[in-house]
Amino acid sequence: QVQLVESGGGLVQAGGSLRLSCEASGRTFSSYTMGWFRQGPGKERDFVAAISRGGGITSTADSVKGRFTISRDNAKNTVYLQMNSLKPEDTATYHCAAVSLLWSEVRVTTPRAYDYWGQGTQVTVSS
Repeated sequence: QVQLVESGGGLVQAGGSLRLSCEASGRTFSSYTMGWFRQGPGKERDFVAAISRGGGITSTADSVKGRFTISRDNAKNTVYLQMNSLKPEDTATYHCAAVSLLWSEVRVTTPRAYDYWGQGTQVTVSS
């Protein structure tokens, strides 16, 4: 089992940047495929990005491609989401998620594919 704690959210002006972090408990972080999702008020939880166990494979939603980058540091049990050129429509609660499966075994864009979730960190982008 793994516990996930997100940090790094906040209020930023449009065009600004934030870096979200998600720290995992336990000693087997490198065995988890990791994802970032976001959920706005009254909206469904949407896929943002995902990264394979070793970090060599990533996937990013079209809506954030070229602006957001996912990465991980297995030595620090942490996955990151670098967000640049933020837009008001990026405003949401951002959650990280984990599943103990290979990249090829997971539909990484689907929330139900993940077993563990963090509580989320709020990102608000003002215009």
